[in-house]
Amino acid sequence: MTQTDQSTLRRVLALDALTCTAAGAVMALGAQPLSGWTGLPAPLLLGAGAILFPIAALFGWMSQRRQLAPGLVWLAVLGNAGWVLASLAVLPLTGPTPFGYAFVLAQAAVVAVLASLEARGLREHQPAPI
Repeated sequence: MTQTDQSTLRRVLALDALTCTAAGAVMALGAQPLSGWTGLPAPLLLGAGAILFPIAALFGWMSQRRQLAPGLVWLAVLGNAGWVLASLAVLPLTGPTPFGYAFVLAQAAVVAVLASLEARGLREHQPAPI
């Protein structure tokens, strides 16, 4: 992976860290009012929000590394994919409001785009097999 390729991937990881921090703050700090608006249980919002802070720290740390470890980036991709699947699974289990559906689907879409950009960044810049 060239330095330019890593720079682009670093920016995506930094953006992922930023979105994790923002979503974590909204969900964890606003769990109670958000629960009323979304129809999602406050403990679910609090837990989901709280788990995003260490993930944001990891992604932020990764974005600052001189050399990106492909295994760690794939872990980020798989973790993001798991988040999207869990978000979709929550919908039929919780009975959210229309705003709740939009909230869950919007954040899942953002995470899916980030995972896709991270995966593409790795795949496009791996050395070709001989």
